[in-house]
Amino acid sequence: MTVDEVLAAHRGAGREFTAAGEASFVLDQGPSGGEAVVCLHGVPTSSFLYRGVLHELALRGLRGIAFDLPGLGLAARPDDFDYSWTGLGSWATAALDALGLDRVHLVVHDIGGPVGFEIAAAVPDRIRSILLLNTIVAVDTFRRPWVMEPFAHRLLGEAWLASARVPIVFRALMRTIGVGPDVPAEDLDAHLRLLLGEDSGRAFLRIMRSFERTVEKRRLYEGALRSGAYPVGLLWGSKDPALPLRSYGVQARLAARLDDIPTVPGKHFLQEDFPAEIAAAVAKLAR
Repeated sequence: MTVDEVLAAHRGAGREFTAAGEASFVLDQGPSGGEAVVCLHGVPTSSFLYRGVLHELALRGLRGIAFDLPGLGLAARPDDFDYSWTGLGSWATAALDALGLDRVHLVVHDIGGPVGFEIAAAVPDRIRSILLLNTIVAVDTFRRPWVMEPFAHRLLGEAWLASARVPIVFRALMRTIGVGPDVPAEDLDAHLRLLLGEDSGRAFLRIMRSFERTVEKRRLYEGALRSGAYPVGLLWGSKDPALPLRSYGVQARLAARLDDIPTVPGKHFLQEDFPAEIAAAVAKLAR
């Protein structure tokens, strides 16, 4: 398919909704009576990243749900929104109510980790389990990977984003840090279109400049993983150059007090190459 056809299919597979006064977009697949699995994306992606995972969850009798966080994908990009992890987490918690979701399994990735931990800290009784995919827990010591660091700086970030608007450049970056060779170029172009959106990526830059890398947040997120109120699991892309297994994976394992780190031979966006393995890990936690 062309990139326009890919995006049309994506829009047709989901629907719009509103939470806390902000419009967004959600993919919802699987049996209505199945246990709900909410999959949270990070940057520079959107719900589109989970399209294959949701299909695999449905095959296992689970209801897979992925929505766009404000500032990304097909969600609204208001100038006055709080794009910090606190603000995104508060909005995501409201999204559970807007979508009529009571208790959910969480799948978190990239900065979707901090967003999901905000949900778990705020409403722990609504969490059935959490699966961590290449994410950040020790946020106070987190350093952005080289490909993302420029976005955090004014002027430099705008210039770096301008260069990434060229599809061939964005594809090269995604293949270097995120996906394998079998992911179609049209799908990577769709990721780029969904990143830029109607505001040419300005809200994305605000997200990148609103990271809360504090000791207080680290303690909050570790508490969410150690509460004992629900099972916590890990699945890591072992070839991820952005959040390497030997550092960020180990930090996540220690924070969750787990004995080992299950892996797949994927890069940062393992959802693109290993959707079945992710769904199987969720199903194991659900059991």
